[in-house]
Amino acid sequence: MRINGMNKKIILGVATVTTALLLGACGNTDETGNSKEANVNVGILQYMEHDSLSKAREGFVSELEEAGYVEGENLTVNYQNAQGDQANLQSMSESLAGENEIILSIATPAAQSLATVTQKDPILFTAVTDPVDAGLVADNEQPGGNVTGTSDMVPIEEQVALLLSLAKEAKTIGIIYNSSEPNSKIQADLAQKAIEAEGIEVKVLTVTTTNDVQQVMTTLAQEVDAVYIPTDNTLASTMPTVGEIALEYKLPVVPGSAEMVEAGGLATYGINYEELGRQTAQMALQIIEDGADPAEMPVETSNKLELVINEEMAELLGIDPKSIVLPD
Repeated sequence: MRINGMNKKIILGVATVTTALLLGACGNTDETGNSKEANVNVGILQYMEHDSLSKAREGFVSELEEAGYVEGENLTVNYQNAQGDQANLQSMSESLAGENEIILSIATPAAQSLATVTQKDPILFTAVTDPVDAGLVADNEQPGGNVTGTSDMVPIEEQVALLLSLAKEAKTIGIIYNSSEPNSKIQADLAQKAIEAEGIEVKVLTVTTTNDVQQVMTTLAQEVDAVYIPTDNTLASTMPTVGEIALEYKLPVVPGSAEMVEAGGLATYGINYEELGRQTAQMALQIIEDGADPAEMPVETSNKLELVINEEMAELLGIDPKSIVLPD
């Protein structure tokens, strides 16, 4: 294609300006004036390994990357996983303290451990149901210390309504959770209250370890018509087992999170933990780039709730997936 002299000058001029802008964007500052050339150290302490918690971590790191903080370039992620062991939490918390610009704690035990180790490092939590009850913040609106983050409190009444719509003839609803997880008990108590308000009997059984789940779930399945499970770490890590038992006894199971549905539940209206992790990263960016003070950053709840359906499970239970809708 032929380009005349004047057009060539214009194009070259635009190219020069564009190149300068690109170089400036790559090498200088973000909108707040903070350089992204300097390396940022982020610590992550995860309580245990299961899909919900791991998705929260992955969403957090992905959101930072999309904001220009790339692991291996200008971001160092110091990741520790306690595998559900309290002794590991303590030692890992100590190793992360004082070494990072910000620390992400995933699940209540991880957040509590870090909060006891350091009162100076900015700590963000996610996958914590009630941060006030857990002693992490003084108040959800004004945390007051070095800790804030995102709560995974789920819409219990909507989840119960969904479960009852899937088991219209149910006379007894089962609830199963780990009795040593305060978050789970809070949700289980709320669910029990909501179910009993509908005149339906509730059978509650608890576990203490993953080894209990198969036996306790089997016992519960023999006595109920449907099952509700809170966002419980122990149950989340054993949802494939729960799903197998639910199929054997033809029980609809509504758990607290999307990830738990995908691993063996039927449906839920709840949190996507990857999105919750991304939301937490947005809070991290306020601290890293704007110098925000965790003491003055309100605790946030999920701003993205969704109806999630395990279509394969529905079909195996003889339920048309298209018939599963959130009740009005």
